[in-house]
Amino acid sequence: MRAALLAALADGAGGEAGCRAVEDLARAVGRDARAPVRELAEAAEDPVRGDAVREWGDRLAGLLSADPGVAGAVARAMEAYAPGSTAAWYRGDHTDFRGGVFLREVVGVQIVIQQGGSAPPKALAGHPARPRGFTGRTEESEALLAALDPAAASGATAVLVAAVSGLGGIGKTALAVETAHMALDRGWFPGGVLFVDLHGYDAEPVTAGQALQTLLRALGVESEHIPATVDERVALYRSTLAARGRECGAILVLADNASSPGQVRPLLPGDARHRVLVTSRDRLPQLGARLVPLDELSPREAYELLDLALRIADPDDTRITDDPDAAQQLATLCGHLPLALRIAAALLAEDACKPVIELVTELAESHDRLDDLDDGEDSVRATFELSYRRLPPEQARLLRLLALAPGPDVGEDTVAALVGAEKPPVRELKALVRAHLVERIGRERWRLHDLVRQFGAGVVAGDAELREEGDAARERVLAYWLPVADAADDWMRHLPGMEQPERFADRGQALAWLDRERAGLVAVMAWESEQRFTARVVRLAGCLSLYLDWRRQFDDLITVARSAQRAAHRVGHLQAEALAYNNWGLALREAGRPQGAINVLVRARTMLQALGDRFHEGHAWNNLGLALLDLGRVQDAIDAHTRARELYQAVGDRRLEARALNNLGQALLDAGEVRSAIDAHTAARRVLRSLRDQRGAGMALFNIGNALWQADQQQEAIRAYKESREIARGLEDWYGTGAISYGLARAYEITHRLAEARTEYLVAADAFSRADLHAEADTARAQADAVIGDSSPTDKPTQASPPAHKPASAQPSPPPPGAPGTAEP
Repeated sequence: MRAALLAALADGAGGEAGCRAVEDLARAVGRDARAPVRELAEAAEDPVRGDAVREWGDRLAGLLSADPGVAGAVARAMEAYAPGSTAAWYRGDHTDFRGGVFLREVVGVQIVIQQGGSAPPKALAGHPARPRGFTGRTEESEALLAALDPAAASGATAVLVAAVSGLGGIGKTALAVETAHMALDRGWFPGGVLFVDLHGYDAEPVTAGQALQTLLRALGVESEHIPATVDERVALYRSTLAARGRECGAILVLADNASSPGQVRPLLPGDARHRVLVTSRDRLPQLGARLVPLDELSPREAYELLDLALRIADPDDTRITDDPDAAQQLATLCGHLPLALRIAAALLAEDACKPVIELVTELAESHDRLDDLDDGEDSVRATFELSYRRLPPEQARLLRLLALAPGPDVGEDTVAALVGAEKPPVRELKALVRAHLVERIGRERWRLHDLVRQFGAGVVAGDAELREEGDAARERVLAYWLPVADAADDWMRHLPGMEQPERFADRGQALAWLDRERAGLVAVMAWESEQRFTARVVRLAGCLSLYLDWRRQFDDLITVARSAQRAAHRVGHLQAEALAYNNWGLALREAGRPQGAINVLVRARTMLQALGDRFHEGHAWNNLGLALLDLGRVQDAIDAHTRARELYQAVGDRRLEARALNNLGQALLDAGEVRSAIDAHTAARRVLRSLRDQRGAGMALFNIGNALWQADQQQEAIRAYKESREIARGLEDWYGTGAISYGLARAYEITHRLAEARTEYLVAADAFSRADLHAEADTARAQADAVIGDSSPTDKPTQASPPAHKPASAQPSPPPPGAPGTAEP
């Protein structure tokens, strides 16, 4: 109940009868008659007092419907008490409109107060006022208008129904009402508009009988002439609509906030000239309607809504346009959900001096964002609660567990693990999709809106039994993911001649699974602080490092490595902690932070020395050498790679020994020892080829090309680059292909082979695009465009960075040998 209505009555807008009505309500809810109206309004929301409040509402409805003058006075007083309250009140995901002769009963359905007593109205004006602050939704409005257009359904024999569906708070009612006004502006419904709010997600939805009573009143039927049974009301309603259609023309029936087809079917006219527009949180395909689902707003539309909402409150409020970056962050935190955006705008409007970035900070740092998305009148949490409490138990459980799943979306196999079933609960998932609580992505993936996820997690957090249920579900996800990720990692490390790993048919399938699940696999690292998950998080981190390095997802690799280090330290696993430090170091180096990498790698090396683990100590020395070389500490880098080579030789690992030799050659080249560098790279390539390590051999060949170039053997260098590039392309190493092609293009440009240079730049751009490295791709394209017009030779081609490094892993089997500058776990 709205305090504005009670305030209007208490101030005498409804006369003595209105004042007595307020006193009657106070008694009905067990409050003193002098209690503040807000206290009475809150008490009236108590479900325990529902019957008493409903009876009071019926009496009040009679008072207002009996005297249009009183109704108008109450509406004006409400507007004075709370500006906008009689125009567009948002409650949950639908709007209660109070304009002129249109009021809503305190409980129950909409009532229409017609001027002129019982005489049938000449035109229905019961549709709500145009929503203030409406923006966006152009495509959806056009789709609805196409469905409502009388010309589009000429000769139709059935009533055309259009159904707008979407998540609570998505703006369904606003779109429907705006579209209805657009249709009226075009003259499509000369007979008028009928509006009824079905309150489908309230504790007690409006029944068909109540809705029909409301609509019959709006059509001018006196209360004493409205039949008692639903069937009789349906017959009278349809015959009255048909007569009005013949007399005045087509009518639009707008049924707002329906929760089931059963609420809507009795409201369908029998005359095909009329149209019905329905809004619902469910799709309602059973109505045979033209379905128009709503998604969250685009970033631009969300920005415009915030700006418009603040300017409605104060035309001089420019806080959104003054700080567009903060506004976009605010829109993101609101999930681009119209209800949340309007609440955020209301919070800003309440405090005209509050910068947008301050609200952004509050929401970002909030333990529960939904607590803050509440302006006292509207609440995102309350809106979602209406949908949640209507779900059957199995669907409610599934929604709660999906809210705990790591990552922005989940695959069906992960959903099956969450719920503890052999097969995914597809039926329940589809039901949640119909309720717009879950979104389907492709054929086998599912996601929750960010704020729905927050809501579901909040439900779990507030109940001890649900927390245990959630923890068990998360444990099942880890238990499922770990062996699959382990098998995928085996494929990442697989070389010809090795035993073929299980689970996946080939490396491509393993990579595809890792790509699909990457966001979730990284997100699950946040569970490392919870003791029951710590050990599995450490093991899972070891399965991801090589893959993340291959895909050049270095920020993710840093996240995974740091989480693994903390988890390993917590359980006292020193070797795992040292390997995590090693992974962290190589990720920092790749992210362009060599000094940070050195600090971390020294720690890894020291721990591994203390453990006597010479194999992994070699990894730390090798990675340390690369970081030292980045800082120009060439002799230190030579010493580090030499030590790494000695350690690998001592443990009998020829592949990693060759890898260290390859990296040593790069340091020697930077030291000006060109001949020694060529010898080191050539020897490394020979060993790697004999071990059938194509990628390692290809990168050694690329380094040979760099050394040959410095030896002024340009044609031989170009041949080495081309052969190296073809190896990378054959391995579908798109970063490596792009990097080598870019270096090859520079070589062609310097030797004035400009057409070939342009071709190689374009090859590099295509390869970088395939690797999702769009900035690098743009740079390569720009070079291709510029190469004909301006070739400014230098004395050395720009050396492209080597392909993805070999990441760290807790696996005992060594990773494949690396390219120049290749890190090692």
